[in-house]
This record gives sequence, structure tokens and C-alpha cells, in this order.
Amino acid sequence: MTTNKKIVLKISNLDKFLDKKQILFWVNLEIYDDEVFWFLGPNGAWKTTTMKCILNLINQEVWEIKVLDWYVKDKEIRKQIGFMPENTYLYRHLTWKEFLRFNWKFFDIPNLEEKVNYLMEKVWLSKAGDKLLSKYSKWMLQRVGLAQAIINDPKIVFLDEPMSWLDPLWRKMVKDLVLELKKNWTTVFFNTHILSDVQDICDRFAIIHQWKIIAQEKTSSIKWSLEDYFIEKIEKENEREKGN
Repeated sequence: MTTNKKIVLKISNLDKFLDKKQILFWVNLEIYDDEVFWFLGPNGAWKTTTMKCILNLINQEVWEIKVLDWYVKDKEIRKQIGFMPENTYLYRHLTWKEFLRFNWKFFDIPNLEEKVNYLMEKVWLSKAGDKLLSKYSKWMLQRVGLAQAIINDPKIVFLDEPMSWLDPLWRKMVKDLVLELKKNWTTVFFNTHILSDVQDICDRFAIIHQWKIIAQEKTSSIKWSLEDYFIEKIEKENEREKGN
């Protein structure tokens, strides 16, 4: 695929082993500026592992990963990256305001209080009060994690299953926020296996299965059911693996 857009994330030849077994084979991806990229795969496809490799949270055996033309290990580029893990690791003894203030200290962000209030309105938690995060439900913690991921106005944000545990109303909130991030020139890369959640907001997607990328497409190029497309690609790859 050719494009005039700037590459903000380039992954070349990513391999990963676990307990001496290879679980990722030569993953290659190019993600462009101000696009919403959907990393799709069935459960157990190593989507989260791939994301953690990209972010240098776990070691990779063979790889070359650049974000905004910087190697991801460089500390300076990390200031321009946001990340929301699937399982939010929050300090439960803090309130949401204290937690966001804590994260603010990693970045040179002006107008802290204004920023915190803005973010909590965006994730619909401004009326949640100042109770401790330990008293929050799973879906409320998801939204605090989402606010934390974008507190630094990142150039690219990684969201790992951002809509899990959310009902349709809150999933709509996440969709709207993702589209707003794109409008403000932020690239969004997120994992999910829920087709219905994101088909209408993504520019491109890649399918990972059997430890490798098996398809990459523009979402607009799929003229029939994306669910049928996904199942067909998975079944074809399963048949191919059986034949080897």
C-alpha cells in the first residue's frame, strides 16, 4: 500500500519467544499519522504481547521498532506515547484526581487542574467524587486508565482492549473520544477482538493469528461483512497450518 502520510510507527521483523517456543513470527506493520489502527485477532493471538513488545515493556528477540523516527527505547520519545493496558494497574489508595496528578509529574504539562477536570469530563467521571480508586468498579477504573493514557496529549496512543467491561453507552463514549483524538492529530493503535465495537471508527486493520499477521486492509475496502471476512481469513489460515 502506498500513501503520502507520515509513518509514526514502523515495526520490522518482530519475533518473540516464550519458554523456548516462538509465539510471534516476523511481524511487520506501518502505522500512519492521525489514523485509527485496529489490531485484531482471536483470544490467545498474542495481541497484548505484540503491543508490549512495541512499547519495550518486554524483551524482543528480533526486532526493529521506531516511533516518530525514534527507537522506542529512547526516553525522549516516551513523552509522546500514551498507553492504557487491558488490566489497569492503578494505585488504589489514591483518588482519581491524585492518580492523574501523580501521572502528570512524568510530563511537563501546564494547567494541571484544568487538564484533570477536562479529562474526567471526557470519560464521564467528573461526578464520581473524590473516593478512593479501590472503591471503583472495573468499568470505572477502565475510564480512569483511559484518561491517564492521554494526559500528555500523546502523538500516538496504545489502547489494549479499551472497551472491555463497558456497556454500550460507555463504549460509545470511547468511540467518540478516539475520533476526537484522531481529529486532534493523534494516532490511535488498539487491540480488540470485538468486531462490532470499532469497524465504523477505524481507518485500517491487521489480523494476527497463528503467531503472525495474516491480513492487512483498509476498513473501507471491506464491502461485505467484516465478521465474515475475519472468519474466512482465520479458517483459511487454520487449513493452511493443517496442511503443513
